[in-house]
Formats: sequence, structure tokens, C-alpha cells
Amino acid sequence: MYEAGSLIRSLTGRPAARNYHAYVINEIGLGIVSGAHAVGSLLASDAAMMEQYGVSRTVLREAIRTLEAKGLVEARPKVGTRVTPKSRWNFLDPQVLAWHFHAPPDPQFYHSLFRVRGAFETPLAELAARHRTAEHVRLMKFWLHQMATSGDSVQQAGLGALEVHSIIAESAGDVLLRAVVGVTELTLALALTRESALAGAEYRRQSLEFREQLVTHIEFGRADEAVRLIESCRQLDRAQVLGREAAVKPAGSVR
Repeated sequence: MYEAGSLIRSLTGRPAARNYHAYVINEIGLGIVSGAHAVGSLLASDAAMMEQYGVSRTVLREAIRTLEAKGLVEARPKVGTRVTPKSRWNFLDPQVLAWHFHAPPDPQFYHSLFRVRGAFETPLAELAARHRTAEHVRLMKFWLHQMATSGDSVQQAGLGALEVHSIIAESAGDVLLRAVVGVTELTLALALTRESALAGAEYRRQSLEFREQLVTHIEFGRADEAVRLIESCRQLDRAQVLGREAAVKPAGSVR
């Protein structure tokens, strides 16, 4: 099972598969999302893929079933395994999203990511300010500390930010809105590895500052201010990924 945070943990290198099943899923899925396996094309035969990946037919078929569940392929007897149209892909699947990190840059897709993140995060911030517990606040402050002490570690800074957003989603208590965490992780990973708007250190400094204010507003139940700050976090990330065309709204100070 794919775990949240896996993409950010892999930023210093390609992630290592935990087993052959995961390896085959990752290789084929990444090939599809990156365009190496074009939409509508047939994958190689089972025999060819078994030889290519060094796995048994059982492992290969389990991997294909997993990719079918993600909407990426359709396997038919005597026909083969075909890459499905993008309209059938499960774009909220965290692993499908993570594969897009390694795909060629696609500004249109990036704009879509931030639109979805905005649609989900606004109600999450409001709900979190109303329903957070002392334990949620404690955990968010722990991860803020991880961000503050990350130094040059992109992974630590990114994981800290992602965990803050994950705890906000958890504290909101809405299981459907929580699906945005995979989108948030991809946009954070993209922002952390780009220098189109701000140098990496300056981006991470502002990222921490905005999220510190966000957590303070959530802690004290200031729903409107929490919504404003989570928008500032998103705009900062958006500007880093898409450039200066995405203006960053000032966060202001915590009252």
C-alpha cells in the first residue's frame, strides 16, 4: 500500500520498491503517466514483461489488477493490457499523483492541482478551527518544529509541512475532504524542487512562517483567519511552481 509522504521522502533519489509487486506497479504506472506507454497503446505481452521485470506471472497479474483499480489500464483476454484514456484515471489516488512528479512539466495540470487544493483546503481550514483538539495542536506544533530545524533538508521541511496539512485534514473530521492530502503532497514536492520564484531557503522560510500563523489561528478557533492563511500557503506554493504569474497574497501578522 502506498503511504502518504513517500514522494517527499524520495526527493533525494528514486524510491526503492518494498517488493516485486510494488516494483512492477511503480515501473508500469510511472511509464504510463510519463507518456512512455501512450494512451491507447498495448503493453508488452505477459511473457515479455515477466522477463523484463524478473517476476512470476502471479506477481505481474497482481500488479496489473492494481493498475486497473487505479484506472490506468484495462486487461482483456486474447487482446492484452491497454492503457486507458486519462478520463478514467483516478487522479486522487496518491500514487497516481506522485507519478506525475516524474512526468514532463505540465502547467495546465499544475493549475488544476492548485484549483482542487483550494476547493478542498478552504473548508478543511474552517472545520479544523472549529473541531481541533489539544492533541491535534500539539502534533501540528511538533511538525512545525521539524520544519524550523530542517536546515538544508528538503525532505524534513517538506514532511513537516505535509504533516501539518494532514493533521488539519484529520482534525476537520471530513473523510472525503481528506482526499486532498495526495494533491497537497505533489504540489509541495514540486514547490520544494523549483527555484522559479524564490530561492529554496527563502521559500522554506516563508512556508514555515505562513504555517506557524495558520496553526495559531486554528489553535484559537479563528476560522476566517485560518482560511486566509491556508490560502496564503497555497498561493506561496503555487507561485513557486508556476512562477510570478501566481501572485502570493501577504499573510499579515497573527493577532
